[in-house]
Amino acid sequence: MTGLVDGKAAVITGAAQGIGEATALRFAEEGADVVVADILEDGGRDTVSQIEDRGGNAVFVETDVSQTEDVQHMITTCIEEFGGIDVLFNNAGIDGPIEPIVEYDEEGFDEVIDVNLKGVWLGLKYGIEAMLEDGGGSIISTSSIGGQVAVPEYSGYGAAKAGVSLVTKSAALEYATEGIRANAVAPGLVKTPMVENIMEQDPDAAEQFRNMEPMDGLAEPVEIANTVLFLGSDLASRVTGHTLAVEGGFLSQ
Repeated sequence: MTGLVDGKAAVITGAAQGIGEATALRFAEEGADVVVADILEDGGRDTVSQIEDRGGNAVFVETDVSQTEDVQHMITTCIEEFGGIDVLFNNAGIDGPIEPIVEYDEEGFDEVIDVNLKGVWLGLKYGIEAMLEDGGGSIISTSSIGGQVAVPEYSGYGAAKAGVSLVTKSAALEYATEGIRANAVAPGLVKTPMVENIMEQDPDAAEQFRNMEPMDGLAEPVEIANTVLFLGSDLASRVTGHTLAVEGGFLSQ
């Protein structure tokens, strides 16, 4: 029995921890060769080790997704190591400052836009370029429910994530006839290091987070990973231009 992405080559950014790590493991479990891309070397190499320990194939590429040369390098590494690129998951992201707009640091705003939006745009740009030469593929990017509803003190993060959804639609329309699909996932609250750090620092926020979604608790990273796996597989062959919310019913309230 073959896996959902058996024989495919996938690049996953932000794969040193959280959603990216879980997605790298799931793609490998389902038969893909994986490029683990992250700015965090130790965590990225640990993800590769986990994949190899389970019998999969993976390589690590140190990547700052806001830098053109790094994004190009992770794409070319996938082609050189695994013979092409079939799936790209633009997942790397930061939360940025948590402040009201008037107090929001301009340098922090620039950084969160560079990583969370420009990084996705660069992935689309160079991922699509490579896929056009490789017979098509699927690109999934991480948006957020924070890009669909306003969250106080997260203006930079929200603006970037809203931009991810729109640039995804642009890519889907522009390359719909070229065998390339572009979609996004919009997680709600997930047990990632980013969210757990906030909960540890603010007990009130922790209580609010646990009760925010109609479904109990917070999502596990693998629940988002499974959604990305679906979008990257042939099961989603007719799905493009969507931002798929994975948020325990939050947006239905």
